[in-house]
Amino acid sequence: MTHRSDLDHWNSRFAGEDYVFGTEPNRFLAAQAPRLPRRGRALTIADGEGRNGVWLARQGLEVTSVEFAPAAIAKARRLADQQGVSLDIVQADLATWDWGAPRFDVVAGIFFQFAGPDLRDVIFRRMQEVLLPGGLLLIEGYTPAQLRHGTGGPSQVENLYTEALLRDAFAGMEILHLAEYETDLREGSRHAGRSAVIDLVACRPMG
Repeated sequence: MTHRSDLDHWNSRFAGEDYVFGTEPNRFLAAQAPRLPRRGRALTIADGEGRNGVWLARQGLEVTSVEFAPAAIAKARRLADQQGVSLDIVQADLATWDWGAPRFDVVAGIFFQFAGPDLRDVIFRRMQEVLLPGGLLLIEGYTPAQLRHGTGGPSQVENLYTEALLRDAFAGMEILHLAEYETDLREGSRHAGRSAVIDLVACRPMG
């Protein structure tokens, strides 16, 4: 359960006219364009100011964008309008949101590392459960090596991802791509500079 102080924190982060993480999609997400279905439904969790949800909508998908902070949602709506797409935006706390039945062809979670281990386990499980058979899961996050860079992400090491952690969490899926590496991120003011990241692309089995 998220408290009022948490809402104030996230609203404060997204206050102001500037897009904190920019308006371009996450680079890893955009690189997955060839894997995306030509049509279908996508879910973006903790979608912030909408850059990733809007990009998925531009690829022809019907996008549900889940975000907690009203300040971020207002900017996501503006970005969608500017780019001529529509988003089904849901204001919700991922800890208490009713994720519903399997109905998505794509589920994307990009840098949602506010979630500690207990909540993360729930989110990872539900991300898989709402995917349709053959559906695509896309995750990018920081690894523990990010702590020495200080260019974004949480300061709690337990919130960061390793290859072993993701491989275990998604053992029931077909892992198409899983890689840890260092790169220079340029995503607004919050993700800027040398960064230690990990990418996961996985598919829910057809059976």
